[in-house]
Amino acid sequence: MGWFDGGLTEKNRFLSMLIAQAAKTVEGIRYLESTIEDVGPEAVEKSRALAEEAAELRSVLIDELHKTFVTPLDREDIFNLSHCYEDMVRYAETTIEGMSILNVSADDHIRQMVALACEEARQLELAILRLAQNPRVAGDHAREVRTLERAVERLYRAAIKDLFARATDPLLLPGLFYRREVYRHISNMSDRADSAANVLGMVVMKLA
Repeated sequence: MGWFDGGLTEKNRFLSMLIAQAAKTVEGIRYLESTIEDVGPEAVEKSRALAEEAAELRSVLIDELHKTFVTPLDREDIFNLSHCYEDMVRYAETTIEGMSILNVSADDHIRQMVALACEEARQLELAILRLAQNPRVAGDHAREVRTLERAVERLYRAAIKDLFARATDPLLLPGLFYRREVYRHISNMSDRADSAANVLGMVVMKLA
């Protein structure tokens, strides 16, 4: 079924639940950005709590999908978009945990990639907020996410190149591998934003 069945309003519970997930995603990644300079135990616990809240929102949505025969959007699109939102918060959590456990301090690469990931989350939230009344505008926000993801990927490759250019002392190798792991978590988070943008692009195309 298409989104227009039964009216296209923000009172639709599936749209409302996706909006809530998008907001939680923004919250989770903004928290990551605010704590990368000090990722102690308190930050780890808070990020873990945000990830659990994101998981709960997804669980409720999936339960509603199971109970609903007719949905205002393809069930697969709802499922996949919800999954992407939760994954982004999970990667924010694993980034903070990795920095704490592996004793990785913030550097310019981390700061820049996280800032871009925050903007990806914000654009995804704007996309889902605009989807009901202005689907083409939602599509514009989704395309912006894809542009941001490419920027994150460029930064990630530059970060890895810079990292291994410094791999001259065998004693430093463990720390370099730890830092690469943190870079990878941020890159994966951005990849999930790109996946969400792809789902939204498909939704907008179906509405056209």
